[in-house]
Amino acid sequence: MRTHARHEGAQKATVRRRPRRPIDYPRRGRRGVRRWLPSWRQWLGGSLLGFGAIAGLLGYVYVTVDIPDENAAAGREANVYFWADGTQMVSIGAVNRQNVPLDDIPESVRNAVIAAENASFYSDSGVDPQGLGRAVLNMVKGQETQGGSTITQQYVKNTYLSQDQTMTRKVREFVISLKVDRRKSKDEILQGYLNSSWFGRGANGVEAAAHAYYGIPARQLNASQSALLAALLKGAELYDPSASPANHRRAEARWAWILDRQVAVGRMSAAERARYKEFPEPLKESRSTSLSGDYGQTGYLVDVADKYVRQRTGLTAKDLAQGGYRIHTTFDKRRVHQLARAARGVLDRRLEPRERADDRGVQVGAASVRTQDGAVLALYGGADATRHFSNNADTSGVPAGSAFKPFVLAAALQDGLRADRKGPGGMTPGEALVEGGNATYRELGEEVGHRRVRQVAVDAGMLGRSMARPDASFPLGTSTPSAVRLASAYGTFARGGLQHDPYSVTSVTKDGEAVGGLEPPRTRRALDPGVAGQVDAVLRDAAEDSLGRVASRSGQPVAAGRTTDQDRFRSAWFAGYTPEVSTAVALFRTRPRDPLLQPLSGVGGGKSRYGNALTERIWREALLGVDLAPGSGR
Repeated sequence: MRTHARHEGAQKATVRRRPRRPIDYPRRGRRGVRRWLPSWRQWLGGSLLGFGAIAGLLGYVYVTVDIPDENAAAGREANVYFWADGTQMVSIGAVNRQNVPLDDIPESVRNAVIAAENASFYSDSGVDPQGLGRAVLNMVKGQETQGGSTITQQYVKNTYLSQDQTMTRKVREFVISLKVDRRKSKDEILQGYLNSSWFGRGANGVEAAAHAYYGIPARQLNASQSALLAALLKGAELYDPSASPANHRRAEARWAWILDRQVAVGRMSAAERARYKEFPEPLKESRSTSLSGDYGQTGYLVDVADKYVRQRTGLTAKDLAQGGYRIHTTFDKRRVHQLARAARGVLDRRLEPRERADDRGVQVGAASVRTQDGAVLALYGGADATRHFSNNADTSGVPAGSAFKPFVLAAALQDGLRADRKGPGGMTPGEALVEGGNATYRELGEEVGHRRVRQVAVDAGMLGRSMARPDASFPLGTSTPSAVRLASAYGTFARGGLQHDPYSVTSVTKDGEAVGGLEPPRTRRALDPGVAGQVDAVLRDAAEDSLGRVASRSGQPVAAGRTTDQDRFRSAWFAGYTPEVSTAVALFRTRPRDPLLQPLSGVGGGKSRYGNALTERIWREALLGVDLAPGSGR
């Protein structure tokens, strides 16, 4: 009995002598989930340890990180654009900035910016600890380290640091902002911020922004205009009111909020606020004269290339404006020049705007796309990108008319229509396309179904947003594709029914590193090969009917569609292709301050068949490089 008791006591002594763990985790004496839940002491200890580590890190960074050289860090580079052959097309300086002293920046600008961005600017320490906390939390979640920033932090980011959304950059921003706030006055920081901030339209700084949006120096801005410029700091791509109706609504709402906000924080009286009831509409966006080269087309080429890069890579206009990008395009310099010479030459020879009112306001847009893969080879966007700001080659709003009929024919053939079936007037669909038979195509569209026609057109390369309502006139071409998209869609017939979306950029690099997302669009089957072949044959007949011996003199097969005398839309088109390139030419007429297209009946002195002869001639001279003898009637 005593022996057993001594043995049991020895076991208990052994248990008591077991060493304690430094951290009681998993927790002893607990069962189930509670065993794995930390105690309040452990929570407290862990939190204190974490905060201590962060404080120690910030202290270490504060001691070791100094304010970088402002001039070196704030430098910007130009973007360089290259032709398809690798030669330089244009080098555009990305920084449009004119530094001005704070005394030349009106108080209305300062008040609007402070009220909108950082109401406590003159009293805070230059940093937002909560913003840093959000950045840390976002990092833990695997998200971008974005957080609210003071004006001082934004100035530091603009002037000393990169735009990368990393935790390291955020911590450096925080520390450098503390030091900048101690070494510089608030007025110096505000001056630097207003001279370095991005306002869109290529404008870095409030002076450049005042010229870009209102055509005046910053010192002449009133409080209403100042509120709009302050609204742009939230994101010019979303708040430039001239960019889109949605942008205009956002800009107007933020403009009103900033005015109200100034009253709320004591930077504007209610009586003054009441005077600003009308939205201060800015000027329409203008272009730098550096974009007027290559027969005035460089600006249009850069516009299309930038738009494509933004769509495919996720880079923003602000990113591109920072500069340093090398952008390799698909544009063929020879074809760009040839297309521009053809358009200008035909218009100069055939139009007399000083003598005939009907020749005034005539506009041409054209595009050439490589049939093999959809590469955009050339554009004609208008007379000069620095004077005519809309890109006629890449805009919708011009009805395609009979140039749309090949897609109606393709939809019918795809659904089993016999190509030799005769319709109204005893014509087959192919004959009606060549002759311009509207009745045949109106009936054909009804039979196939307007939605089916729409789908085939979109499959071939048209954009859905350019498609018109599927009503009775839809098969006759009420849809409004751009010249780029119509040329690309015609290329689908040339490729035997294979479709490629148009593309204009092959690669982009920055600091030697490639920007992703710019692989050429994929090839996909849009039409049966037999259907594409039948439409191609009809378009060759149409080209022979239009171009006659000129087509045969080119030495290569030519297929084309065009508007005809039966079209009563206020536009004229000629679209066609060779085995190498597909080109679409659109002609229309505008009048200042009138959104509607004007009639074409008298253009060219009434001999141009509603402008159809002009588009045909531009296409022929641009694509084939040949012309008919004077007096030929075409």
